[in-house]
This record gives sequence, structure tokens and C-alpha cells, in this order.
Amino acid sequence: MTPNMGNIDRIARVVVALVIAVLIVTNVLSGVLAWIGGILAVVFLATSAIGFCPLYLPFRIRTR
Repeated sequence: MTPNMGNIDRIARVVVALVIAVLIVTNVLSGVLAWIGGILAVVFLATSAIGFCPLYLPFRIRTR
């Protein structure tokens, strides 16, 4: 697993995940949207932590 995400991409994903978390905590997102947003936020945080996005592979995208 070769890292394929650059620092800007990783930071942007963390920021988006934090925004989603704030929207869920403040009840702006609720119900099914909150679940979907929460899952998306966890995926964003995980891919940012490891620096690898599996969805980039088929499209041969590298931001690193």
C-alpha cells in the first residue's frame, strides 16, 4: 500500500470530517443523513491517517 494522498488532500479530509461531526453534534444533520455523514467522516479520517485512498487506484490519481 503505497501512500497516494498529499498533505493538502489529507488536511482537507480532516476538515470535512470535523465539519460533518459538528453538524451531527448540533443536530443539523439527523437520522439517516447523520449516519451517512458519520460513516463518511470516519472513512475520511481513516484515509487521512494512513495516507492512502483506495478509490484513487482505479483512476490512477495521486495527490502526493
